[in-house]
Amino acid sequence: MVKLILTADVTGLGGPGDIVEVKDGYGRNYLLPRGLAIVATKGAAKQVEVIRRAQETRRVRDLDHAKEIKASLEGLGSVTLKAKAAAGSKKLFGSITTSDVVSAVRAAGGPTLDKRAVELSGHIKTLGKHSVSVRLHPEVTVSLAVEVAAAS
Repeated sequence: MVKLILTADVTGLGGPGDIVEVKDGYGRNYLLPRGLAIVATKGAAKQVEVIRRAQETRRVRDLDHAKEIKASLEGLGSVTLKAKAAAGSKKLFGSITTSDVVSAVRAAGGPTLDKRAVELSGHIKTLGKHSVSVRLHPEVTVSLAVEVAAAS
């Protein structure tokens, strides 16, 4: 086990400034290379307060902004995606990715989203309506209706 200080929100683990203890491989191979955490040393522990203070000032501003984005996403209703599908079947060639969802939202006149904020509930590999979750802020999550249609 290794002690780390998170520098960003990590789903299921914590937020910026949290000191967490994770397995060596998870910390070394995932969190540290992606810049999501730093090794917890005495000097780094002093930085925790600075990270938390900076996060608090951003959080107030971001919460209001996240609520505005949530309102604009809810105003879109259902977002339509075009994808190649087998003739006479509901199966897609490949699957819908988070990048596809972000592009469809932008094309529908919605805000530009970060693809890491989009959470798919499993793989979307069929035509029809699907529900996609968008985590805009730790306190603000939006459920977005996505309709996958066959590309002509």
